[in-house]
Amino acid sequence: MSGSTWPPWADVAVFLAAAAVIALAGSRLARLGDRLADRTGIGEAMAGTLLLGMFTSLPGLVASITAAIDGRAALALSNAVGGIAAQTAFLAVADVFHRKANLEHAAASIANVLQVIVLLMLLTLVLIGVASPPVSVLHVSPITPVLLAATLLGFRLAFRGGREPMWRPERTEETVVDLPEPGAGDEPLGPMILDFLACAAVIGLCGFAIARAAGHFGERAGIPEVLMGGLFTAVATSIPELITTVSAVRIGALTLAVADIVGGNVFDVVFVVAADLAFLGGSIFHAPGIGRREVFLLGITILLNVILVLGLVSRERHGPANIGFESVLMLLIYVAGLATLPFIAEGPLGS
Repeated sequence: MSGSTWPPWADVAVFLAAAAVIALAGSRLARLGDRLADRTGIGEAMAGTLLLGMFTSLPGLVASITAAIDGRAALALSNAVGGIAAQTAFLAVADVFHRKANLEHAAASIANVLQVIVLLMLLTLVLIGVASPPVSVLHVSPITPVLLAATLLGFRLAFRGGREPMWRPERTEETVVDLPEPGAGDEPLGPMILDFLACAAVIGLCGFAIARAAGHFGERAGIPEVLMGGLFTAVATSIPELITTVSAVRIGALTLAVADIVGGNVFDVVFVVAADLAFLGGSIFHAPGIGRREVFLLGITILLNVILVLGLVSRERHGPANIGFESVLMLLIYVAGLATLPFIAEGPLGS
């Protein structure tokens, strides 16, 4: 039976069951990511990016590529950008679970700051792509190879900044320093990697199931592609990041938690690259259906990450409800942005 012919309760059942499995596997994945960071010596910031961030992003990548192949450009692009917005807001949710101090204060890391700055650069390039003249070479926008090159350069800069920082955040009583656990270097690496990959595979499959269930629901309701991508599939495919980030916070791996989100966000920009390659109707940035709503969603996502980097640099110790000012602002802006999105008229820029 195809998903489109399932009764609504079946989609709900799939969504809840997959979310429950992700909750269990995500908790273990966070612990394994923390142990791998100590065992390999790469640190929590890069482990959160290259391990947690990359693997938990797979459901969203599949969703965007599938939408692009089906010719649904607005869904593919809004899923990628909306996923970044959702995950940034989820970091504010994770802040609630660290009661000693503001999460962005306690998890001070130059590598994470650099990654958010790189993300802002990449999102700006996507915005330029949407606003630029409709030019394509072999159905691919000229901005796409620039995006890919900038992503690789950004990862290199963030990794080098973490290994050889030119400045360090001031340590306070609330700062949780990323130090390896005693004896971490003696753990067998092979079984740990296999365990991690098994958990990541389970999360990837369940994340894909969640995305499909949310997509079926949105299709039944007749929701426009940009809303379905920016809200339903973006939030659904971001659930693995939410679970692993909260799990990392609960075990005290705070730098890992923040890196999971910011690193995953950078990987989400690669969704745009993959979607443009998979979309055969020309540049995905200028496909039918791409217009004001996508630009608005990009603006909200950029604003959320500007606020995040302000929080990471200013490092407020405590704020409202014992979370930082940036967490409060991010949640308010995200909710307000999603509430406003349906009221923005569809259509290309300038129409």
